[in-house]
Amino acid sequence: QEHFGGLKGLTIAWIGDGNNVLQSFMTSSAKLGMHLRIATPRGFEPDLRITKITEQNSKEYGTKLLLTTDPLEAADSANVLVTDTWISMGQEEEKKERLKAFQGYQITMQTAKSAASNWAFLHCLPRKPEEVDDEVFYSPRSLVFQEAENRKWTI
Repeated sequence: QEHFGGLKGLTIAWIGDGNNVLQSFMTSSAKLGMHLRIATPRGFEPDLRITKITEQNSKEYGTKLLLTTDPLEAADSANVLVTDTWISMGQEEEKKERLKAFQGYQITMQTAKSAASNWAFLHCLPRKPEEVDDEVFYSPRSLVFQEAENRKWTI
């Protein structure tokens, strides 16, 4: 909101794990007038109950929802590219399996080529290089440090 001047009409592309951070986006995006495009590998989708609520909210608020396994399809025309850790606390034993499953999900400038011309990048930190490459993470399009500062005020 701070960066774009408002949220209504923005398209958010989530590329990564169907975790709690994604599920927060899912339960709030339609209510805020944002379209949501989600790419997760098979087997790492968000909770089905949350997906059903999100589908209902999208219909009610007139927003679009896409669930796919293709990161480039999710990124298509997105204003915001978002990811988060692929290995959450308690999942350390799954690291090898998860890294294999998430191959091709790293957000790069190639991913951003299909995004909207005004795209920005978010990640709630800490970030791992396999999730987003340095070129995107440290680019002027990255809002991760502003995002971190804003989160500080909510704590």
